[in-house]
Amino acid sequence: MTVTERFLKYVAFDTQSDENSTVTPSTAGQTIFAQALKTELEATGLSDVSLDENSYLMATLPANTDKKLPAIGFIAHLDTSPDMTGACIKPRTVKQYDGKNIILNEQQNIVLSPSMFPELLKYTGKDLIVTDGTTLLGADDKAGIAEIITAVETLISSPKTKHGKIRIAFTPDEEIGLGANKFDVKKFGCDFAYTIDGGEIGELEYENFNAAAAKITITGMNVHPGYAKGKIRNAMLIAVQFAKMLPQKETPEHTENYEGFFHLTGMKGTVETAELSYIIRDHDSEKFEQRLSLLKKITDRLNNQYPDSIHLEIRQQYRNMREIIEKQKHIVDRAEKAMRESGVTPLIRPVRGGTDGAHLSFHGLPCPNIFSGGINFHSRYEFIPIHSMEKAVEVILNIISIK
Repeated sequence: MTVTERFLKYVAFDTQSDENSTVTPSTAGQTIFAQALKTELEATGLSDVSLDENSYLMATLPANTDKKLPAIGFIAHLDTSPDMTGACIKPRTVKQYDGKNIILNEQQNIVLSPSMFPELLKYTGKDLIVTDGTTLLGADDKAGIAEIITAVETLISSPKTKHGKIRIAFTPDEEIGLGANKFDVKKFGCDFAYTIDGGEIGELEYENFNAAAAKITITGMNVHPGYAKGKIRNAMLIAVQFAKMLPQKETPEHTENYEGFFHLTGMKGTVETAELSYIIRDHDSEKFEQRLSLLKKITDRLNNQYPDSIHLEIRQQYRNMREIIEKQKHIVDRAEKAMRESGVTPLIRPVRGGTDGAHLSFHGLPCPNIFSGGINFHSRYEFIPIHSMEKAVEVILNIISIK
């Protein structure tokens, strides 16, 4: 089965994660997908195939040489983002993209245009897989899964290619920051690993945001508005006040590269109660702590103005893996060499997000991130060049073959 055939098969599974869930995995669809993958891995000929109660799926391709080689892992995630529906995905292949607008959905006038997404033009002449404009595509990270399985299947069918022990793992709930929370690093048993979860072809990342989530709950006071003077306390207006006290230009739409941000992801309320949800990101650990401190200072200031009305809850999510990976830079060097051997130009840059590898690196498994090839993740405008998926398979095979 080709990597494209696998990918098109996998996107039929609805695996959106749910940040409001209290179980792992957060949605049943991830378990259904993991069970199907388990069957496929067993049929492919991998050994030690295991699926635990939390839908962490692992398998082994045993070493076929007595030479002492590192045990290398490859990891991707089962879930798709809750930002956009992943149910009933209808992928379509655009043959030899001509550089013009792609009509995703004529009825709803949804267009994938190079005027809005100039990166499209990099793939002129390539075959692209797109959505019908009503869902995301799921390349994040079903492309990664398809690429890993295709690579190990290639090794199984080519026994003359000598390699050390290869381990693969597929994790749930990465999109809600929980992908590595119950990952058994000791059981995985690798010297190092790579997440195949990056974007465009060539991406190679070993530094990411420090990350936290914040929930601000505001308690107000409601009385009849006709008799409210000096009495009413509108929780929604206090929420707006809180939001305005944050730096207005330090948001995702105003930042890039190493610049951090506060991102308002949810807002709801009534006069009596309101809630703000934020994610906080920064590559620099000191600046990251300053951001969290600012949230606390604003909370204290508003509580002085509106006694005992604002409650702040901060949940740490992940840390910048650079401090771990830099100590073992040969892992990044191996991936860079593997890309160049595949004719791919490495794009080494910071992740403006996070991966399972960030958690795993701090738990004893150094784990940089490599491209899966998709563009415009979490969006109805998501697409993936078939050529990029094929190159990702080549890169995985080259990483394994480097001695």
